Amino acid sequence: MLEACRRRAIRGVFYSSSACIYPAHNQADPERPNCAEDSAYPAAPDSEYGSEKLFSERLYLAYNRNSGMRNRIARYHNIFGPEGTWRGGKEKTPAAICRKVAMARAGDEIEIWGDGSQTRSFLHVNECLEGTLWLMRSGTCDVSVNIGSEEMVTIDQLVDIVSDIAGKPVTKRHVSGPTGVRGRNSNTRLIREKLYWPPSRPLREGMQQTYAWIDQRVRANTDSGA
Repeated sequence: MLEACRRRAIRGVFYSSSACIYPAHNQADPERPNCAEDSAYPAAPDSEYGSEKLFSERLYLAYNRNSGMRNRIARYHNIFGPEGTWRGGKEKTPAAICRKVAMARAGDEIEIWGDGSQTRSFLHVNECLEGTLWLMRSGTCDVSVNIGSEEMVTIDQLVDIVSDIAGKPVTKRHVSGPTGVRGRNSNTRLIREKLYWPPSRPLREGMQQTYAWIDQRVRANTDSGA
């Protein structure tokens, strides 16, 4: 695709990379993960997906250097919001928790994969789009840039936030399941320095909007018998 773009004199392409490119050993401590852009090397992603993303970044940057293109690369960190997948096994953690709480009754028990102390930061889709537009309109094409929030929470804390938003107390039952790395949090230093843009929407605000949207769908499916 990049070669086809070069031959057609397309000046630049946007590449959506991922926080999964960061070394697994930098994300073993849930309280102090290191996801600064310059920590990506020596490369040691925790999955083949992360390795594929990191290699693709190098390809896009190589076309910048060798062909004069101006490709931009964003490393997205856990994007969430309404209008996304909320059931079926492919949904992200915020949507899954919203669905579980919406389907529960007050005092019910919901399942949480792992011990609940693994940490993440989550970025609302509106801010993701805003940050991406800032990147595309900037002159930053020599580095990959994190687009994410630094408001880190444990998974158990995220459950508590959703439970409070719903006005529905629930208890947690921790079960075995995929948990990914122990800790992941976006480092926003570079995007502040390069683009003068920081994410500013509190996690709770985005979760309120997301929960309301998912709760409507749960109710609609319950009423229809689906």
